[in-house]
Amino acid sequence: MENLLSVPIKDDIYFIGTNDRQTPLFEGMWPLPNGVAYNSYLIKGDKNIIVDLVRVNTVSVYMNKIRELLDGEELDYIIINHMEPDHSSAIKAVLDIYPNVKIITNKKAVDMLNIYYEVTENIEVVKEGDTLELGNRKFTFYMTPMVHWPESMVTYEEATKTLFSQDIFGGFGTLDGAIFDDQIEFSKHYQEEITRYFINIVGKYSSQALKALQKLESLDIELICPVHGPVWRDNPQKVIDLYTSLAKQETVDGCVVIYGSMYGNTEQMAEAVAKGLAKGGIKDIKIRDITKTSNSYLLSDIWRYKGVILGSCSYDNNLFPPMDYLLSEISHQRMKNNYWGIFGSYSWSGGALKNLKKYMEDGKYDVLDTQLEIKGAATDEEIEALINFGKEMAAKILNK
Repeated sequence: MENLLSVPIKDDIYFIGTNDRQTPLFEGMWPLPNGVAYNSYLIKGDKNIIVDLVRVNTVSVYMNKIRELLDGEELDYIIINHMEPDHSSAIKAVLDIYPNVKIITNKKAVDMLNIYYEVTENIEVVKEGDTLELGNRKFTFYMTPMVHWPESMVTYEEATKTLFSQDIFGGFGTLDGAIFDDQIEFSKHYQEEITRYFINIVGKYSSQALKALQKLESLDIELICPVHGPVWRDNPQKVIDLYTSLAKQETVDGCVVIYGSMYGNTEQMAEAVAKGLAKGGIKDIKIRDITKTSNSYLLSDIWRYKGVILGSCSYDNNLFPPMDYLLSEISHQRMKNNYWGIFGSYSWSGGALKNLKKYMEDGKYDVLDTQLEIKGAATDEEIEALINFGKEMAAKILNK
């Protein structure tokens, strides 16, 4: 009889992941308009093995999938690649049903198992390059520290040439019926969400991510099973190339203009700057209102575009608070391949441009020499100066 809840992947490897359409924010910060999937895998054979778990809020569906597949058999092993609760918090529910299961993880994860779940027994520790034979399967483990937690690792199964990659190659978005890359419209539904996921979650550790990707280059990978997003069986190189490009922060010849405006004057200035960008030959332009757009999307734009222009009104002799918060997030992300432009506005005393300048100087950003500060509503002459400022950025981006 066909299993109704799980999805066969290859040679007795089954997808038993769950979808979460209720949680509004990932990590309490990043919007999930399309939800998120928690991927978990069960391998049947001489030994029954689960690789990675799911978040506890979807545990009832999850346990039904495990029961259906095992059909009264024992669960022998759980391989935990990453201890973040969206991939480990179902462990107590699993241990309630299968108390004798052995947990395989690395040394840094052992303490986390204790402090999160008071799990201290039946743990086998693996280290870099270790290979274990579990029944008729052979697994090799590779440590990927700070991608994006210190205990992160990946698991490679030799017979099927499968990489269980934890958060590497993951992305936001639920899996709606289809789970494989060849069953979905990737560019329409998942590419942007994988990009945003990388930048929001992994971006600040991009150098470590690049090291991890380089470490995995020698593996013969035919199948990638991440803990979020699609399973890659048709063209795994596609997501490897995407992640490599993101880890290198490769930018495109475009510009995002991010502004903070209380009464519309700074917004009109941003419009003039964008007009200059277009006149200067930039075709990929975005204008973002910082009060209406989550930092999740702003950071993604900044990571992607070669040009970034920030415009802020002054607020109590300082930056507009949402702009101030965005700057703190940009610092965490360690942006490095952008050209920057800044402008400010004020009514009776400044603050915005002064603080934008200080931020650029402290961070040693590649910022345009032209830095405009405008009092009140922009005059015709000032609008023209803003248009020319946009042209200046366009010339910088296009290397004219």
